[in-house]
Amino acid sequence: MAQAGDALTGLAIDIGGSKIAAARFQAGVIVARRRRATDGSLNVGAWIATIGELLADLGGTGAEPVGVAVTGRVDGEGRWSAINTDTLSGVDGVPLANDLQQRFGPRVVAMNDALAAATGEAIYGAGQGAPAMAYLTVSTGVGGGIVLGGRPLTSVDGLAGHIGFMTTRHGDVPCPSGRVGTLESVASGKAIEQAARAAGRADIDAAGVFHHWRRGDEWAAAIVQRSADAIADACANLKAALGLDVVVIGGSVGLAEGYLDLVRGASDREPPLFRVELRPAALGADSPLFGALHTANEAG
Repeated sequence: MAQAGDALTGLAIDIGGSKIAAARFQAGVIVARRRRATDGSLNVGAWIATIGELLADLGGTGAEPVGVAVTGRVDGEGRWSAINTDTLSGVDGVPLANDLQQRFGPRVVAMNDALAAATGEAIYGAGQGAPAMAYLTVSTGVGGGIVLGGRPLTSVDGLAGHIGFMTTRHGDVPCPSGRVGTLESVASGKAIEQAARAAGRADIDAAGVFHHWRRGDEWAAAIVQRSADAIADACANLKAALGLDVVVIGGSVGLAEGYLDLVRGASDREPPLFRVELRPAALGADSPLFGALHTANEAG
C-alpha cells in the first residue's frame, strides 16, 4: 500500500472539459507526457479506445498502476455519468472502471478529476498538513473535492464534492446541470465567455476577458470580479458546512494571474468566522494526475 510521500510510479490520465492530459511517472517524477483535445461527444467505445491509445503511447504494459481521472460523476460502482451535458454528451452510466480493468488490467482506477486533484494536493501539494481541506478547480467548468482527516470524501452516487453545482447568490441563469444559479454558471471559463458575449464581446474568450481586465476595461473587470465573488461565496459556505482549514484553488481561471487576489479580497469581506485560508494549487494542472495515480497505488 502506497503511503503519503512514497514515490509514484505508473501511468495517469486526466480527462477534463477541454483537454486530456496523460503522463508516465517514474519514482515520483513525470518523465513523459501526452495531451490532446477533449471531444465530449465520444461514446464509451471511443473513450476506451482513446485511453488505450494514450496508455500505449506512454509505454503501458498492463502491469503498472493506472489512475484515470474524468470530468463528471463517478459513482461507487465506477459508473461514469455527465452532470453538465454541454461538456459531455455521450456519457451516461458508463461502467468505466469495469471496462478499463477488463481492457487494461486490474490495477486501473477511475475517479472524478476534481476529487483526484484534491487527493493530489492533500498528499503532495498545497493541502499537506491541513486536517480539513477542499480543492476548487475554476477552469472550463467548476469542480471540487474534499479531503477530511486525510480521507477523500466520497458518496455512493458520486455526487460528493461537486461544488460547482451548488448555487450562489451571484447567479441567476440556468445551468446545463438542470439547476439555476450554480457556481459553474457564474464563475467558470465558459460562464466568463458567455458574460463577454452578453456584453457585446462575442469574439473574446475567457483568456481575452482577463487580458481586458488587466488592461483596465471596466466591462471585463465586472465579469472577472463576479466570478471571484462567487468563488469566495462558495469558500465561506464550505467553511460553514465543514469547518475547513484550507481551500486550494486550481484550474486555468483559478490560477490566472491576479485572480486569487480577487477571491481573497472578496473573502476578506466575510465575517472572520467564515474566512478560510486560500492557497494556489502547488501541483498546477498536474494535481489530478498525482491524485489519480496515488489512488491506483492505494488500491493495490
